[in-house]
Amino acid sequence: MTDWISSIDTQLLLFINSHHSRLLDEIMWFSSEKWGWLPLYAFLIGTVIWKLKWRSIPFIMILALTITLTDQVSSHLIKPLVHRPRPTHVPQLTGQIRVLNNYVGGLYGFVSSHAANTFGATFYFLFTLGERLKWMPYLMFVWASVVSYSRIYLGVHFPTDVLGGVVVGLILAAITARIQLSVEAKFYDNR
Repeated sequence: MTDWISSIDTQLLLFINSHHSRLLDEIMWFSSEKWGWLPLYAFLIGTVIWKLKWRSIPFIMILALTITLTDQVSSHLIKPLVHRPRPTHVPQLTGQIRVLNNYVGGLYGFVSSHAANTFGATFYFLFTLGERLKWMPYLMFVWASVVSYSRIYLGVHFPTDVLGGVVVGLILAAITARIQLSVEAKFYDNR
């Protein structure tokens, strides 16, 4: 069963990685860059501040906690424990993976920190503001999906690395969202 999943994982990676164009190269490279998304981050945070006013302070602090947790758990806990090499570091895949701009990533890939971070933020927004800003989670799901797909497209993650990152983001966002909702219930509903 494990060999079958690994085979499908590799085949899907090679399929996605091999279907490229100049335009897609630019889009996927940009999507993987953390700083390229700053305007979206500023827009989202600005919308939260505009909508929640001073109540946005704990929301933003717990959002920062969510992203910190997803990053630390994926990069400093799971990757060193699992030791699964990135596709670009698997000798059997040498010559089959198309590398863009000589970018091969770090040694280990499970789980994708990009997927954990972006989906952690997305699920946090969904769980806490999904009712108040119904459109925002849709926008964020598109963003998180494009970022996660770009990691496979660039050949630095297997699809299961990304899926693992989504699960980590979901679990940690559920925990931090519960904290945020408790803060709201305790401090705001009593006023």
